[in-house]
Amino acid sequence: MDPFTLFSVMTGRAGRSGFGSASTAELVTEGVDASNLIAIVTGGASGIGEETCRVLALRGVRVIIAARNIDAANASRSRIIESNPAARIDVLKLDLASLRSVRSFAESFLAMDLPLNLLINNAGVMFCPYQLSADGIEMQFATNHLGHFLLTNLLLEKMKATARETGIEGRIVNLSSIAHITSYPGGIRFDSINDESRYFDKLAYGQSKLANVLHANELARRLQEEGANITVNSVHPGLIMTNLMRHSAILMRLLQVVTYLLWKNVPQGAATSCYVALHPALRGVTGKYFQDCNEAKPSAHARDVGLAKKLWDFSSKLVSSDQ
Repeated sequence: MDPFTLFSVMTGRAGRSGFGSASTAELVTEGVDASNLIAIVTGGASGIGEETCRVLALRGVRVIIAARNIDAANASRSRIIESNPAARIDVLKLDLASLRSVRSFAESFLAMDLPLNLLINNAGVMFCPYQLSADGIEMQFATNHLGHFLLTNLLLEKMKATARETGIEGRIVNLSSIAHITSYPGGIRFDSINDESRYFDKLAYGQSKLANVLHANELARRLQEEGANITVNSVHPGLIMTNLMRHSAILMRLLQVVTYLLWKNVPQGAATSCYVALHPALRGVTGKYFQDCNEAKPSAHARDVGLAKKLWDFSSKLVSSDQ
């Protein structure tokens, strides 16, 4: 993070967009009427995912919370409706660590015969001990990237059709992290994605977050070539203490004491996702990386077009092997 960006994060100074690290999700969507939109938000049962759902619903969006824990998702739905009785919230089960569950979710949503304008790939795991997903893939890569990769592909035709039929731009938002700069050498370990002997939880997390940016960039490129009216961007929400950090809670608390000026609360943490999903100033903006509601420059690996294409092909093979 360069000195100017660090200063902006610490002070909350607004960037070119008029917003900054201190801006909340409500503030950056103020005045937006999104009552004609339908969104899917993964991981909307807690933390910034729940806040994203709450603010989208506040702006009129019909929101589908996609979550592994249905009880937690229904509790989130109840809290949102309690604060906003007009909120339109549905809940569907989705376990991103299971490609079968991802396919089942997509079938369930498509059976509802609804349009789809927004897809916010928010859910994730962080710094977890080495383990494999239901499909035998390293858990952070499987949950944070691969599940979202398949989900996006399964819903893409519905989003294209919605954009064509309504004339409303579709938007896909991948939640990445500044941690994408701390991946393994080379960025993605294509030949040893499941290598337990060289597994390091922090680098594995960075790898999965790098994959989120690369996925967004490559999908944006493909959709532009196709002429589809859908934008795809990635975001860094900021440092927020949520359940995502449960595997390193003590370490994170110590880090928070030392770097307390860099941390956000949950309403601030959800701001960039909501900004990129709803703000009219971003119409037509695609293949970009955002931080504190402003476009930012990701790592060199994240800007590598060849790496993005290689990840796309690699991911396509992985998701096809479960059938």
